[in-house]
Amino acid sequence: MNIFCDFKGDEAKRREELYRGAVFVYSPSPAAVKFCEFARELIETAFSPYDPRSVQNNLPVERCVEILAELKPRFIHHPRSKEFIRELLAEHGCDLEKTYFDVPRLRTAYPSNYLASGIAYAFHPHRDTWYSAPFCQINWWMPVYQLNSENCMAFHPRYWSQPVRNGSKQYNYAKWNRESRQNAAQHIKADTRVQPKPEEPLELDPQVRLICDVGGIFLFSAAQLHSTVPNTSGEARYSIDFRTVHLDEVWAKTGASNIDSECTGTTMRDYLRGTDLSHIPHEAIALYDEEEVAQAT
Repeated sequence: MNIFCDFKGDEAKRREELYRGAVFVYSPSPAAVKFCEFARELIETAFSPYDPRSVQNNLPVERCVEILAELKPRFIHHPRSKEFIRELLAEHGCDLEKTYFDVPRLRTAYPSNYLASGIAYAFHPHRDTWYSAPFCQINWWMPVYQLNSENCMAFHPRYWSQPVRNGSKQYNYAKWNRESRQNAAQHIKADTRVQPKPEEPLELDPQVRLICDVGGIFLFSAAQLHSTVPNTSGEARYSIDFRTVHLDEVWAKTGASNIDSECTGTTMRDYLRGTDLSHIPHEAIALYDEEEVAQAT
């Protein structure tokens, strides 16, 4: 795995490297720092008077779930969240006419004996491409509070080119949205929703755990195998992530190689253009989803 730090080159070259399995790490930028500050403001207001990083020591888990059930949608759908993403993409050299992004997610990772399912799901090793993501998708991830090696996420580079037997064949994104996404807050002690998981033992070492400052960003391909690190730090982790695609690559159906994904459906309807927030053309979505073809005929 190649790791690029504060890459200054062409954005198209960056995408090429990401599709080869590289990870890019960027130092804090003005828009990213403001985005994290905005997220912290929402988080700290929601959990007041407690420090959000230690709510596991102060709140019953059921109360934490209630707070997250209100906090996460508020962050996702707040108009300022989209504004910050557009500024951040421009800072990092993206062409906003051709770059489309989805709404940002606010992720949480609590000590696993407190809450690691449902609305605070601790992701097992997975590729986003198992979840109907296109192979030209790029993931953007940043910590809201300072990270450490015990509450970050991990990459598993040996599996970039090695297939993993997994349950993606049973996954359809549209069905997930209809039947499972809205039920996250009901899964407190255990998560029984059907999600693609490895169906064979994995050797997770060697693994790569990257640490960046607040407002720093990791970029990686949707085909990169990654996981939530078991949180043994004693502090809850809060992070922001969102995803982008470039319209030229959407039309061309290029990106990383598919070595083991068998899911159906597509996340293409989620992306918004960086300039005017319009959706990807239906004709382009139809390249990825038979359902779109049926609607158009």
